[in-house]
Amino acid sequence: MLTAFARAFKTPDLRKKLLFTLGIIVVYRIGTHIPIPGVDYKAVQVCIDQASTNTGLFGLVNMFSGGALLQITIFALGIMPYITASIILQLLTVVIPRLEALKKEGQAGTAKITQYTRYLTVALAILQGTGLVATARSGALFQQCQVANQIVPDQSIFTTIVMVITMTAGTATVMWLGELITDRGIGNGMSILMFISIAATFPSALWAIKQQGNLAGGWIEFGTVIAVGLVMVGLVVFVEQAQRRIPVQYAKRMIGRRSYGGTSTYIPLKVNQAGVIPVIFASSLLYIPALIVQFSNNQESGWATWVTKNLADTGAPVHVALYFFLIVFFAFFYVAISFNPEEVADNMKKYGGFIPGIRAGRPTAEYLSYVLNRITWPGSLYLGLIALVPTMALAGFGANQNFPFGGTSILIIVGVGLETVKQIESQLQQRNYEGFLR
Repeated sequence: MLTAFARAFKTPDLRKKLLFTLGIIVVYRIGTHIPIPGVDYKAVQVCIDQASTNTGLFGLVNMFSGGALLQITIFALGIMPYITASIILQLLTVVIPRLEALKKEGQAGTAKITQYTRYLTVALAILQGTGLVATARSGALFQQCQVANQIVPDQSIFTTIVMVITMTAGTATVMWLGELITDRGIGNGMSILMFISIAATFPSALWAIKQQGNLAGGWIEFGTVIAVGLVMVGLVVFVEQAQRRIPVQYAKRMIGRRSYGGTSTYIPLKVNQAGVIPVIFASSLLYIPALIVQFSNNQESGWATWVTKNLADTGAPVHVALYFFLIVFFAFFYVAISFNPEEVADNMKKYGGFIPGIRAGRPTAEYLSYVLNRITWPGSLYLGLIALVPTMALAGFGANQNFPFGGTSILIIVGVGLETVKQIESQLQQRNYEGFLR
């Protein structure tokens, strides 16, 4: 693999793409450490030190921003508004006929949907930025910090507007940087930035586990976490690469004196067809009741106490069971809206394709639905178990809910890493070089 990296940098155009991508990553990481106007940087650092093992309800967004959210920097919102906007547009494509028609128009329609995604990203950034500023002003961003109310000293309307505009502009800049990587670099830009944001939190999370350990100065816990992480990475790679290949045969057709078709191919159905989306959906849905309680005036009422005890606590049995159930449910839901067996069957029939032993048309769609439902079950259970790893880590190692080798983080790290390596490998193979995977 090291030889392949050396050959990649020896190829002029590939070297330019890799260096350009690295340059954008450096700019992105610098932006995650620049505080926005109106924030007391010293008070923020004091609160971060006091709450180093408890990021509360904002842990997921903080992870996607590479730790920039809790530091309230210009890139505090990170890539999360774009991810949310992309998911919303993808869901609306199934519901709104106009968006569905744009999706079928090819490159022009995709460009239009991308433009809508940008507009929605800016709108969501304004909404989330306003919420973050309100949370920081009220002191709810760091509940256990004594100087939480001093994070935003000037609480005037002008300062609030400047803070929201700065974070919105930061989100737009992050979106632009991601598109630059996609156009002129290697891999999908948004995925690369997401990968970097999550990977940037690994060293501090691992070191926190070492400092909290009791055996041999914490080194035994540290080594155990590393070993568990390597096993989990191998498991995730194995499942993410697993797929059910449904054979497809195309009939031979004579057009003039030439024959077309007669080839064999397959439809790859991944075991984890939904990716990391169900985990994000389930996490976001479970955060809503806790956020309502956090901003309510009566936090001592019966319902608020029950929500705090059973839903806000990630180790509570109710939270664990509901989290697992929601992940399984959203896995089936997302697969149902992202893969249309009837559309695939119609396209196969149109071009003379058929599955051996299955009649074209409706029987093919029913067969695809049957196979998809069967492989979604192990995929959804796998997602649920992976997502519960931080809860088990909390009980076993005393780690916080942002355990580095668990849940959303490991799925994104492995998925983006595999996809990027495959793109570099394809670039190398085009130039008659050996790839990474031998």
